[in-house]
Amino acid sequence: MANSNGGIVGVDNPPVEQPEVITTFNSSGTLTTASYTSEVEYLVIAGGAGGGQTVGGGGGAGGYRTATGLSVSASTGYPITVGAGGAAGGGPQGEGTSGSNSILGTPSTITSAGGGGGGGFNSNSAVAGGSGGGVGGRSNTANGAGGAAGNTPPVSPPQGNTGGNRGGGGANALGGGGGGGGAGAVGGNNRALDGTNYKEGGHGGAGTASSITGSSVTRGGGGGGGGDISAAAGDGGSGGGGAGNGGSAGTANTGGGGGGAGASTPGTAGGSGVVIIKEAAGPTIASGIWDMNALYDNVKAGTWTNA
Repeated sequence: MANSNGGIVGVDNPPVEQPEVITTFNSSGTLTTASYTSEVEYLVIAGGAGGGQTVGGGGGAGGYRTATGLSVSASTGYPITVGAGGAAGGGPQGEGTSGSNSILGTPSTITSAGGGGGGGFNSNSAVAGGSGGGVGGRSNTANGAGGAAGNTPPVSPPQGNTGGNRGGGGANALGGGGGGGGAGAVGGNNRALDGTNYKEGGHGGAGTASSITGSSVTRGGGGGGGGDISAAAGDGGSGGGGAGNGGSAGTANTGGGGGGAGASTPGTAGGSGVVIIKEAAGPTIASGIWDMNALYDNVKAGTWTNA
């Protein structure tokens, strides 16, 4: 009978399928590429930053970098570093701690920068990063200023966005914290409570969706800013950003920023990053026909069947 060994009579020599491989690193490790892989698609997200203390700004999301066609070698190990989330600000008025970088250690190294810490109380201490931290409450900055820069250091396309600014009221006036920048949008400015006092925290910037695993998942949301004296906090950005006023920390393995502290509630930590690698399926291998040595070995082993 005709078999998948090229049509000759005898034992099957079936084709070998080389499947798509998706590897998710929630912690640091080593990527070992398949024997047929020459390039990969990647998603590299750094750790999100912590929120600032005492009416603090929201922490910026970890840098978010993704692309296809990154050249690699087959059957080769590459180091993977997954960045940790940053802690909430120390002391009564400290800015949040920045997140740690995530790194894909291929020949063309891909580094996503940790998110920048949210600003502390009554100071312009928000920190630049993959996405920047939001301005601290009652900051000494002018309206429309104080949020820290994202995409720091700069890469193309950008890895993140700027943190939220003082929305109004003027320098040193009552004011909530700005939202941390997200992978997909800038952090929100602090918001007016009554048309004069901008005491409500700004919302965290939205994250960005990826379907690298086969399902659409949003990651890299900025943290919400804290509210000043009984005012509402900002919401965390979609994709793992933590809410202000001690509402929630950044979600682990999303790079989400932590929420800024309220007037009497603590800030929260940023979420850890993640690295996801997709290797495309390889071509189906079929040797076609058996060579004489392979035929002899099968006959000798009693595994050759003439039909």
